[in-house]
Amino acid sequence: MGYVQEQLFPGGGRTRRRPRGSSTEKPIAFETATVELPVEALWNRVFTISPLVIVGSKEPDGTYDLAPKNMAMPLGWRDRYCFVCTPRHATYRNVERHRAFTVSFPHHFQIVQTGLAASGRDADNSKPGLAALPTFPARVVDGVLVHGCYLFLECELDRIVGGFDDAALIVGRIVSASARREAIRDPDRDDAEVLRHLPPLAYASPGRFAAVDETLSFPFPATFRR
Repeated sequence: MGYVQEQLFPGGGRTRRRPRGSSTEKPIAFETATVELPVEALWNRVFTISPLVIVGSKEPDGTYDLAPKNMAMPLGWRDRYCFVCTPRHATYRNVERHRAFTVSFPHHFQIVQTGLAASGRDADNSKPGLAALPTFPARVVDGVLVHGCYLFLECELDRIVGGFDDAALIVGRIVSASARREAIRDPDRDDAEVLRHLPPLAYASPGRFAAVDETLSFPFPATFRR
């Protein structure tokens, strides 16, 4: 059954949900028609936006793996960064074993390289697609970062939080961070210009991407406090 979102008069913005087709004695200012979605397939039926990053980790043989992740974000406002992974993936097992990982933030023009980092493994467990991603050594942790990206994080494992079905939250403590000079905010330069010059890469899940090159200031209320 679909539902309608109503704003009722008088009442200064009161809202309620009612089943579609039912009657109401109040005039409707607007309505939002909705369609129920099966929860088990929810994230394949709608688009959501998130960053797209490349996580680096050390393999058991001493080489380094790179894998794109979109469920990734700062955790809080200081020195924690996290991403979602699964024990089925080498990234999870590598980070659990070596207790460190790196994060590279690619540009939109690196989308093909980023996609190749998701390529499958050969019979010898190698990932030939990684040859298309030139890297350089991390400064603090034992890992590599991807050349050409605009922001780089080096993290030591803080904790792994499981219990989300087949998924887990991997939390790292940032021990080193660096960025291309032109990607750093500057009081003498408009934020919109920074983003226009080096647009971040966004993942529109499922299966699409975008370069965020047009942005506007968010209309925070004057009383807003973090």
